[in-house]
Amino acid sequence: MSRRPNIEKALEKVDSRYQLVHAAVKRALQLLQEGDDFFIRGERELIKKTFQAIEDIAEGRVKVVKKK
Repeated sequence: MSRRPNIEKALEKVDSRYQLVHAAVKRALQLLQEGDDFFIRGERELIKKTFQAIEDIAEGRVKVVKKK
């Protein structure tokens, strides 16, 4: 069984689901620029970069900043 991103925890870092989607897309694009693969090698499995983007937001490794 595969892991699921902690969306509830990520939603605590933003104001809405809409903002989470936009932040996750931006982070996933950053991760894709670092390498051509769609996966990151984890400790025991391959992790999709979209999954990693949400996890980065949830764990506070990236900060979501609102534009004014």
